[in-house]
Amino acid sequence: MFHVEKYSGKQEENYEMLIKQLKALLDGEKDAIANLANASALLNQFLTEINWVGFYLYKDSELVLGPFQGLPACVRIPVGRGVCGTAAQNRKTERVADVHAFPGHIACDAASQSEIVVPMVKDGELIGVLDIDSPIKDRFSELDQKYLEKFTETLVDFL
Repeated sequence: MFHVEKYSGKQEENYEMLIKQLKALLDGEKDAIANLANASALLNQFLTEINWVGFYLYKDSELVLGPFQGLPACVRIPVGRGVCGTAAQNRKTERVADVHAFPGHIACDAASQSEIVVPMVKDGELIGVLDIDSPIKDRFSELDQKYLEKFTETLVDFL
């Protein structure tokens, strides 16, 4: 059974606890969709000032909507388009302070102002991306990026 933790330490300590919670949630479960669903729910519970968190999975040369928390979203995103498609193409995290300034931004939720997208790569192959949106400009810091990349690496080990 999952128990909601109060994150009261420093931000790094809170992120370390988050990753421990992720490992506990994924331990012994082999189903990728179940693991992605729990990971998105965990991030939604942990992160503040966000309006969407979830995954796009790489299938047939495009990104297809996977488990998420938030309003209904774009179902398919071409690789190379928008923040998600750019992160997938470059296999590098995209941290965007103002999505309206990002060339080719795909607006799935008009409330989104900033975004971070972390590619999920296993054995050199793109699996998909973790996508998180915020209704606040410049919401995501370097520290968020560091730990969301660590979160994603941990998750990929279980997929």
